[in-house]
Amino acid sequence: MAVGGVNYASPVQVNGFACMNCADVSLATRHIDPAHPQSGPFDRDAATDPSRRGVDPVKVEALKKAADAAAITGYSASGHVKAPLAPGSAFSLTA
Repeated sequence: MAVGGVNYASPVQVNGFACMNCADVSLATRHIDPAHPQSGPFDRDAATDPSRRGVDPVKVEALKKAADAAAITGYSASGHVKAPLAPGSAFSLTA
């Protein structure tokens, strides 16, 4: 019994990407666009991806810098962005 190469009846959405089969789902769970896998996770290498024509490298670099400045550490189960917290920055205890 061969496994693979079978597409779903309709695309499923995983991390905002349309996935047609298990291979696409595997890429999307790692935040890699199945349509442009050479762009890497979060489109890190989109400027050098030959499958993306017309991508402005200046805009891509600006997006990378903005993502680094935001310092997003992940997402909660409800989809909210988790930002890093320094010890003592969330609340203050005084006696």
